[in-house]
Amino acid sequence: MALFVYMTAGSAAEAERLAEDLVESRLAAGVNLFSPIRSVYRWKGEIRREGEIALIAQTDEDRFEALAERVRRLHSYETPCIVALPIERGDADFLAWITASTHPEE
Repeated sequence: MALFVYMTAGSAAEAERLAEDLVESRLAAGVNLFSPIRSVYRWKGEIRREGEIALIAQTDEDRFEALAERVRRLHSYETPCIVALPIERGDADFLAWITASTHPEE
């Protein structure tokens, strides 16, 4: 099954670096970056308001754990947002592109 993986980053440079790494390593077929977003959240007992960059990666379900591990390793946050959403339906050619891009050996 194909997935959209929603993530956030603290800066445009970090978001670009994460996106390029995930695509280069074939952990994602592509990554969309949305900038800027405003985030309001509780962290360590305080309400925070920060500017962030949202990322949405397209990947296959069997690549998720490796993708999440890579993001955790490269990310500046102690606890980065990494959330997978299944793609229930979609254009067959687009879904095939995700599989072909993340599984070049097949």
